[in-house]
Amino acid sequence: MFTNGQLIFGILFAVVFAIVIIYSYRKDLKLHRKYYKGSIWVLIAFISFILMISAVKFIFI
Repeated sequence: MFTNGQLIFGILFAVVFAIVIIYSYRKDLKLHRKYYKGSIWVLIAFISFILMISAVKFIFI
């Protein structure tokens, strides 16, 4: 389906992209801690809401 060149390019692109994302996140870590303090609770609430909707769906259907 894919040629060897395409597979190598895809793998290298994914690895380099992940490295750049990790580097950027590490570089901005102090700013994230300062400006996004408490955002974990929003994530927990969102995940809980999705789980609650799924539970209701499986209970009533």
